[in-house]
Amino acid sequence: MTLKIGIIGCGGIGTNKHMPSLKTIEEVEMVAFCDVILERAEKAKEVFGTSDAKTYTDYQELLEDKTIDVIHVCTPNNSHAEISIAGLHSGKHVMCEKPMAKTSEEARAMLEAAKETGKKLTIGYQNRFRTDSTYLHEVCADGELGDIYLGKAHAIRRRAVPTWGVFLDEEAQGGGPLIDIGTHALDLTLWMMNNYKPKYVVGNTYHKLSATKNAANAWGPWDPEKFTVEDSAFGFVTMENGATITLEASWALNSLDVGEAKTSLSGTKGGADMKDGLVINGEDRGLLYERKVELETGGVDFYDGTGSDPAVLEAESWINAILTDTEPIVKPEEALVVTEILEAIYESSKTGEPVFLNK
Repeated sequence: MTLKIGIIGCGGIGTNKHMPSLKTIEEVEMVAFCDVILERAEKAKEVFGTSDAKTYTDYQELLEDKTIDVIHVCTPNNSHAEISIAGLHSGKHVMCEKPMAKTSEEARAMLEAAKETGKKLTIGYQNRFRTDSTYLHEVCADGELGDIYLGKAHAIRRRAVPTWGVFLDEEAQGGGPLIDIGTHALDLTLWMMNNYKPKYVVGNTYHKLSATKNAANAWGPWDPEKFTVEDSAFGFVTMENGATITLEASWALNSLDVGEAKTSLSGTKGGADMKDGLVINGEDRGLLYERKVELETGGVDFYDGTGSDPAVLEAESWINAILTDTEPIVKPEEALVVTEILEAIYESSKTGEPVFLNK
C-alpha cells in the first residue's frame, strides 16, 4: 500500500526535516504541497514531489483532495490547531509539528477531533527517536531507576536566537524558547517518567537580553524591536504523585551550562543524565557507580538543511502506525500535557501565582 501525503507549510522545518525523511520511505508519495508563498510550494514539489504533484496557497483546497491519506502540518504555531482539525475532519491522518498548539484549548480541540473522526494524530517530537532517548526510555520502563521523583528538562542555549521567519513573533508562535525548544526537553522528561498528571506549575519568563542591539548570536544579531517573545523561561512543576519537574529554556542566556533537548532524572534506585552524554548512576553492593553509555546519537536541530536519523525514524514509525493501524509513539494525549504545562508557566509568569491543573 502506498500512502499519499500532502505537506502544508514548506518553510524550514518542512523542507529540512519532514520532506527529506518522508522521501526515504518507499510506502509514501508526496503528492501535494501548500504554502502561503507559492514559490516555496513549487520548489518543494520539484525536490520531493511526484511528477504530477499539485501545489496550493490555500490549505483548504488541498484538503478537498480525497486521494490524500495523510497531511503533515509544518506551519507557525498559531495555525496548528486550525489546520490539523480541518485535516482530521477531511478524513486524513495528521502529523503536526511541535508544539501541539499555541494554547491548551486548541490542543484539546485537536484531540477531540481525532477521537471524533477516528483518524490518527501525532506531534513532531523527534527527539524521542534519538538513540540515547530510546535507550534511556527502556532503562526507565524496566524500572532500573526505580520510582523517578525528580526530572530536570534542559533546553539552554547561550546565544542561538533564530532570527528568521516568525520565531520572534509572539502572536504567531505563542512564545519563544520555552514553546520552541523547552517543549522538546519537557516531552522527553515526561516520557521517561511516564507521568502525565501535573498538579500545579510555577514559572517565570524573562526579557533581559532581547533588547540588546548588535548582540553576538549564532545567526547574526536580532532586531530588538521584533523580539516580542521571552529570551529565557524557567518552570517548576509538581505532579499529582508528588514528583517534581524543573524546566529551563533559553535562546540567549549568560551561561556556559548549555544543553538542548536533554533530561536528568533521579529515582529511588538510580539516576540518569543526558547533559554530557548519557550517564547512568546508582549504588551496587554498597558502592556508588557511574556508567557512561556509548551510543551514536543524531542531531536535534534542522537549521543546516540536513536530515537526521531521529527524523527518519520518527517518519518511519509514524507511517508504520498508519499502515498497521497501531498507536503512534507520540500520543496526542501526551503532547496535550506538554502544552498545558508550557501554557501554565507563561500564565504563572504573568500573574506571579501558581497555576493549578486538572482541578
